[in-house]
Amino acid sequence: QVQLVESGGGSVQAGGSLKLACAVSADTYLRSCVGWFRQAPGKEREWVGHIYTGGGSPSYANYVKRRFTISQDNAKNTVYLQMNSLKPEDTAMYYCAASRWCTRPFSVTGYTWWGQGAQVTVSS
Repeated sequence: QVQLVESGGGSVQAGGSLKLACAVSADTYLRSCVGWFRQAPGKEREWVGHIYTGGGSPSYANYVKRRFTISQDNAKNTVYLQMNSLKPEDTAMYYCAASRWCTRPFSVTGYTWWGQGAQVTVSS
């Protein structure tokens, strides 16, 4: 059973930073596509970025580029989402997701397994 366990999140003021972690089952972590998505109340879940843990650079949505950074720690089977210069419009539930390959990394349908979500709230 593949498991993704998220941690981090919380509440910050605009301009602040938060870091989310997504721990992936050891048998799945290597050579997996790990994506980050977010969903604000009343809105659809949207792609934030993704990384292929087997190598390559992460990709980001334009609205988080240069503010958010995706990284990985292979020793901990964990992918991180560092969020800087947060804005009130970044407020959402954030989810990590994984799949064997990055065939449809921008779509929720491109991922097989999902984390439980972490709430991020940014106040003005």
